[in-house]
Amino acid sequence: KGGIMQRACTTVLRSLARPASQRAFSQTFRQARCFHTTLAVRAIKYTKSHEWAKLEGDTALVGISDHAQSELGDIVYVELPEVGDSAKAGKGFAAVESVKAASDIYSPVSGEIVDVNSALDDDPSIVNKSATGEGWIAKIKVSDPSEMDGLMDQAAYDKFVEESH
Repeated sequence: KGGIMQRACTTVLRSLARPASQRAFSQTFRQARCFHTTLAVRAIKYTKSHEWAKLEGDTALVGISDHAQSELGDIVYVELPEVGDSAKAGKGFAAVESVKAASDIYSPVSGEIVDVNSALDDDPSIVNKSATGEGWIAKIKVSDPSEMDGLMDQAAYDKFVEESH
């Protein structure tokens, strides 16, 4: 990850060092930024109930979307599932409480809970700070990887959120 970005940034810096038109720099910069963005969000898929899943091998990292955490406001408690529990796509498996509301979290995929983000017990606001990163809720060993095909990519999710408001 760092190596790819380092090479992309080096390409941009080299283009700056050479006498080149602003247009050539802009094109190189856009390509590097686009490449980085594509890598960062390609694997994340979203549900209509605002959860996300990122498949890593046969395990999905799962949490709530940045949009969901923003709508909920300051998250004060996360009810984590138990390791070993089963999760079923579309069914509740965890919950969050915020200063505004409590909300169930629905699993985007079916499988077995193999890990939970216990850091959220001490600091649930991590979800607000990094919903699709450090604020993940659980890791699920996916029993049917084809369920990921039914989820939205970033562009489709952004359009869904925009049309919902």
